[in-house]
Amino acid sequence: MKLVSYKTEDREHLGLFIDGHIYNLNSCDKLLPDNMNEFLQGGEVLMERAKIVDLQIKDGSFSAKEEIFYEILAPVPHPTSCRDGYAFRQHVAAARRNRKVDMIPQFDEYPIFYFTNHNAIQGTGEIACMPDHFEKLDFELELAIVIGKKGRNIKATEADEYIAGYMVMNDMSARTLQMEEMLLNLGPAKGKDFSTVIGPWLVTPDELEQYKVAAKEGHVGNAYNLKMTCRVNGIEVSKGNAADMDWTFAEIIERCAYGVDILPGDVIGSGTVGTGCFLEINGTGLLNDPNYKTQWLQPGDVVEMEITGLGALTNTITKAETDFSILALKK
Repeated sequence: MKLVSYKTEDREHLGLFIDGHIYNLNSCDKLLPDNMNEFLQGGEVLMERAKIVDLQIKDGSFSAKEEIFYEILAPVPHPTSCRDGYAFRQHVAAARRNRKVDMIPQFDEYPIFYFTNHNAIQGTGEIACMPDHFEKLDFELELAIVIGKKGRNIKATEADEYIAGYMVMNDMSARTLQMEEMLLNLGPAKGKDFSTVIGPWLVTPDELEQYKVAAKEGHVGNAYNLKMTCRVNGIEVSKGNAADMDWTFAEIIERCAYGVDILPGDVIGSGTVGTGCFLEINGTGLLNDPNYKTQWLQPGDVVEMEITGLGALTNTITKAETDFSILALKK
């Protein structure tokens, strides 16, 4: 089942995405809420009701009216929180190699994450960036999950039960701001807080069963063979696979939920897949060739991320009409 959030005029709605069409869930079943947040709060009971509607529309036993005029939103337009992980060893190792530092051994000891701005979540469409963001503006090719029920102190062996669905994720990054602030050892914040893109819809775990593979040796939780690609202006710049995640989402959830509640509507990203950003691609290019021509996102660029089973997430980079710069405010 593919769940989609969308807007008609000034109202947000929740629908099913089936064969290129959107059907409003509340219109099909009045016991189902008309927004994603309330739907996720209802947990497995509402999820099962929605799956029944989905099956009835697909088999033709229920005649539903499709939506015509709408704007696609982020599947979870108002997440309760947004965390981002660091699950792909290939990306971490390459990024450190490019900086001429050894691979950090702690990566293999425990999964980590940071909190990013859950109020800066976006879906498909334009991403408006400030002048400082264009100082090495970057994409990050990831996948993400949304939590479907409340939990605390969850073991990794049980954590997949808390996942309501999966999405494509683009963790937009302003690298000059990020590198400047990380010198002070508080992690990425200002370089990451302006836009995190998820979409185009939320895909329930049952749809990914056909892609399931074994987790890496020594790890537990569901893993999936999902091809991941990123194209900029139609040119493929990155490719990887979700099966390359070293830390599973189940293991990341275990750490997230230790001593704290995770809640329906929490979004958790995987972290960047290997080769999944210009920072890594440029670093590898310069390491092999000092004359390598680096690339960063520019106004007007179209970024398209696609993951097997999860769809394609497309955004256009735009520039805000201002010359205001916080980089220029440095003492």
